Amino acid sequence: MNYLKKVVVVVFCIYFPALAAAQTHPNIMLTKQNIDAVRAGLEKYPLLQDSYKDVLKVADQALASPIQVPVPKDGGGGLTHEQHKVNYQNILACGIAFQLSKEKKYANYVRDILLNYAGQYEKWPYHPKSNPSNPPGKIFWQNLNDCVWQVHVIQGYDLVYDALSSKDKQTIEKHLFLPILKFITVDSYKTFNRIHNHGTWAVAAVGLTGYVLNKPEYVEMALNGSDKKGKSGFLAQINELFSPDGYYTEGFYYQRYAILPFILFAKAIQQYQPQLKIYQYRNGLLQKAVNTALQGTYSNGAFFPINDALKDKTFESEELVYGVDIAYADMGEDKGLLSIAQKQKKVIVSDAGLKVAMDIEAHKATAFTYIPQWIGDGKTGTDGGIGILRNGQDQNQQCLVLKATSQGLGHGHFDRLNILYYDNGAEVFSDYGAARFINIETKGGGGYLPENTTWAKQTIAHNTLVVDQTSAFKANLEEAETHHPDLVTFKNSGAIQVVSAKENNAYPGVQMTRSTALIQVPELKKSLLLDVYKAESVALHQYDLPFWYNGHIVDASFKIQGVTDHLTTLGTKYGYEHLWLNSENDLKTGQGYITILEAHNFYTTTFASTTDLQVKLVSLGANDPEMNLKESKAFILSQPKAANQTFVSITENHGSTDPIAEVISGANSSISAITIIHSDAKQTTITFKIKSKSYTVKINYLDKDNFISIQ
Repeated sequence: MNYLKKVVVVVFCIYFPALAAAQTHPNIMLTKQNIDAVRAGLEKYPLLQDSYKDVLKVADQALASPIQVPVPKDGGGGLTHEQHKVNYQNILACGIAFQLSKEKKYANYVRDILLNYAGQYEKWPYHPKSNPSNPPGKIFWQNLNDCVWQVHVIQGYDLVYDALSSKDKQTIEKHLFLPILKFITVDSYKTFNRIHNHGTWAVAAVGLTGYVLNKPEYVEMALNGSDKKGKSGFLAQINELFSPDGYYTEGFYYQRYAILPFILFAKAIQQYQPQLKIYQYRNGLLQKAVNTALQGTYSNGAFFPINDALKDKTFESEELVYGVDIAYADMGEDKGLLSIAQKQKKVIVSDAGLKVAMDIEAHKATAFTYIPQWIGDGKTGTDGGIGILRNGQDQNQQCLVLKATSQGLGHGHFDRLNILYYDNGAEVFSDYGAARFINIETKGGGGYLPENTTWAKQTIAHNTLVVDQTSAFKANLEEAETHHPDLVTFKNSGAIQVVSAKENNAYPGVQMTRSTALIQVPELKKSLLLDVYKAESVALHQYDLPFWYNGHIVDASFKIQGVTDHLTTLGTKYGYEHLWLNSENDLKTGQGYITILEAHNFYTTTFASTTDLQVKLVSLGANDPEMNLKESKAFILSQPKAANQTFVSITENHGSTDPIAEVISGANSSISAITIIHSDAKQTTITFKIKSKSYTVKINYLDKDNFISIQ
């Protein structure tokens, strides 16, 4: 236990008895002392006003519909699942509407629906659609959703608390909230004490409820675990799941999801126990976590799909609205966050939302700055990390992401040294993300599909090296959790941004180093993407380096001979069984190029190898009887038999099309004559031409301060 954590725990024990005397309602996001100011703000600040109109619309629709509290029976996306989800949204919306409108009808709705739940909850068994892979809930198919429900509902209860009779409050608390607290802390003991996003939602649900119900023993359990010793609970979650840079170990998608319980429970701690100084914990880590979550997005707001991720999520999601509002209003006025709030087009109707809307109206917003950076992983920041290279700020931004993190718990993918590449608002080299149609019950009950394991997590599904058609660590989670990649160097020197990392444990006896750079040269408007992937071994191996692309191949240096009558799979396991081999091309020179047209832009990847190579064109969809897999295509640079192998590629954006005017410009790449002069453990030297000018690039693996040079 670190020193600050000891201080927090000791101070908590000293001051907590004072909570009873300070009990006021409401006292979480919308607080009693600021309600008048928020009401006044509704007349002054358009963003707050529009956000309240949205809340009021939900509340009025709730009042216009009959209350429905069905016996739970459906999986994610089913009728009862969706109804209980709508119910918690209605409860919170009506609570806010009551406080700001002073109309008792909204409080009466919350009272009536909670009494309905209180009359049934204790009779409900575990959910009938639960499965062994996730601890069951009672309201929903997994415990996690029950905790999400409670996080929202307890806020609504807090907002109407003073409008309810003592009898109704006693009934609701005795027959609903106290049984829920028991269910989360006792019946779901392992989840409550788990260091994981499920555990985060659980401790937030219990802690918020403990505060509102004035149950200090539950708040202490939420902070320090069931045994109150600090090995689990909220503080342990902050310690174990975040790096000092604010990176969440499961990846940006789950950082987005987990930020709400982290930030909301911290807000409640600050309201009820400001002397704990939770916002300063671990050097203000929660504020860093919000900023890092935003840095984990492309300039269009989409999160980098690291690990199990659904690619449609952006920073407009509810969780980041909470995060941005609280981080700005309570943790320090970072004016760049105001520009994110403007893009979100909403605020939480609360004290924090008032501050954000007020300062936007006062023209205090500045552009959020996306920066090239290395973001460390692990609780000490030394378990690998994420390298992000960026050129430009807006829609035309180039962005290269190198994933060199630890495994990322059960949601992690076996994709050490994977890259993603974005440009002109689109994915150029993409990641599949997760195989899941969330809350679409007809697709696996809305949960993760079998193909998430057989395909999406496997190494070949990513833009990284596969050895002997086998996934890293043979797709063994426990083994992968014991190792992490290591940073070689990260440099941002203006014309050259470079990140390099190594992985020596994913495949026994194979040392892998990947170095990627964005390089600006005078002849071109956009930076070149240089990628150098080096594998070293004393034994012979097959090396496959896929590039998963969007768009269409429109040119190549070799004649593509596509299969026309009988497709076969590329392999039999580790994801290869899902790939159709569309074309196999032998390049005796070890050099070539492929041009892709994506989002009306041309991208040519010119590549070279230290040996002869094959280029395989593949598409996803084999062994998919339920048609669960989404269309995806890749070209694979493949060396069937080598000990040491270096793949070098340069990707250039060199032109565009206007399909309306039928005008094409810059359809041909300027890059030619790429050659690997030398590659070993110390140095890789390559040459290439841009038009008629020759360039030499040297990568010095043993000199991180002078790692790359170009002349």
